Amino acid sequence: MVYASDFRKGITFEMNGEPHVVLDFQHVKPGKGAAFVRTKYRNILTGATREEAFNPNDKFENAIIETKTMQYSYSDGDLYYFMDSETFDMIPLSLEQVEDAIKYLRENDEATIKFYKGSAFLVEAPNFVDLKIVETEPGVKGNTATNVTKAATVETGAVIQVPIFIEEGEIIQIDTRTGEYLGRSKNA
Repeated sequence: MVYASDFRKGITFEMNGEPHVVLDFQHVKPGKGAAFVRTKYRNILTGATREEAFNPNDKFENAIIETKTMQYSYSDGDLYYFMDSETFDMIPLSLEQVEDAIKYLRENDEATIKFYKGSAFLVEAPNFVDLKIVETEPGVKGNTATNVTKAATVETGAVIQVPIFIEEGEIIQIDTRTGEYLGRSKNA
């Protein structure tokens, strides 16, 4: 059990049978009337965000979110298969579940998968990945203006904005949370 008075950023709780995570909170003690906890929270399954005021004595069940590191194996039509590295079990996930992460994952790459009551609901790619550029316009010699970018397609199919001097075949580092180019890979 978790009380509303115990809310902090990142705390998970169940309300109406669905899991939620606290995004922001504020304990308010007005001059008149009872204290309350102003809370901004997100439904973990649907992504919907709400703001609501709770009585500090309101009780909620803890929402237990499991996290596993799994290996992306392959895709077959609309299903993407991930393998548990410990048990070698394969789980199929739909495009909606992997949508944000799959554009940065190659076969055999590791991903973090979050489960609620045994069902996977979210796939996260590593925060930083190194991917090879397979298609981009050639850079123009002498074009050294700052902050000029061009579109580049990486080996997973994602399109990233890169500086004009980056060429096809180079391996770049990408922040998967924002989709931004960080620099040339140091591992290349």
